Amino acid sequence: MKILHSNLIGDSNRDLFIIHGFLGMGDNWKTHAKKIAEKGFKVHLIDLRNHGKSFWSNDFSFEIMVEDLYKYAEYHNIKRFSILGHSMGGNICMLFAQKFPELLEKIIIVDIIPKQYKPHHESILSGLKSIDFDKIKSRKLVDNHLSKYIDDERVRQFLLKNLHWVDEESLGLKLNIEVLFEFKDKLSIKLKKEINFDKPSLFLYGDSSVYVDESDFPILYANFPNIEIIKVPSSGHWVHADNPSFFIDKTINFLN
Repeated sequence: MKILHSNLIGDSNRDLFIIHGFLGMGDNWKTHAKKIAEKGFKVHLIDLRNHGKSFWSNDFSFEIMVEDLYKYAEYHNIKRFSILGHSMGGNICMLFAQKFPELLEKIIIVDIIPKQYKPHHESILSGLKSIDFDKIKSRKLVDNHLSKYIDDERVRQFLLKNLHWVDEESLGLKLNIEVLFEFKDKLSIKLKKEINFDKPSLFLYGDSSVYVDESDFPILYANFPNIEIIKVPSSGHWVHADNPSFFIDKTINFLN
């Protein structure tokens, strides 16, 4: 049985799983995890399949990733935990809450709604897929190549964290880009039936996020009757990076 890779921070018996977004990895959340751990949690920074240091597989769907998390909890003998998910990770958390509510204490969803979004990762994925690592031998050259596809330097810096040295002379991606490229139009979830997860739930969203419209809130209230919705000022989709102190403060207050 293949088990997801994770980095554990803290040694409490209160477990929090953090689920990263598409093209991310658990390590993106390390700074936040340290602050949460200081408040009495063991934080599991989990790499989803085909991301980070976790295994690669041609099988990739939200349902499969939910099963991966269930197997991870079972393998580590964790009977109850809280879960936080950003973007694609938030979708996974919502589906997990639908399938395994008995395992969860609290859920935090960050800047994603269970609705249909227009595909918009095409240029990013095309840029990553077109890197020729036989010719491109440095981080700077990768950045130069990606700049033809992605104007936003911040997005490129986020993506460059996926670079690693395959050997002394060759760079590669931690991402299974072939499989993720095929998934680019399947990143939305529309719930077939209501989740009705009635345990404490928190929804955090950026005040300038293009992913969240307040007209969508009835979807959240219908599925999470015990939900608190908080707008994070001065932030877009990457709420936790744009306004980290506000984000962490609200997250820790909710968990405690």
